[in-house]
Amino acid sequence: MKEKVEAVLKKIRPALQRDGGDVELVEVLANGIVRVRLKGACAGCPMSQMTLRNGIERVLKQEIPEVKAVEPA
Repeated sequence: MKEKVEAVLKKIRPALQRDGGDVELVEVLANGIVRVRLKGACAGCPMSQMTLRNGIERVLKQEIPEVKAVEPA
């Protein structure tokens, strides 16, 4: 599943990079939890939780049904 997650993050990454940020995959757990690290401008942004939930998590769940949640690392 890690390869699938990386492929979806590649699609999301350009939108984050336009705002000076990025996302790094840290790990994919067997229970469907994905841990990511927001980088650049996203790391300290007050809207980072919204980006994580409404952006990254939503897209990952749509594209990969096995993903249960996305957590910050």
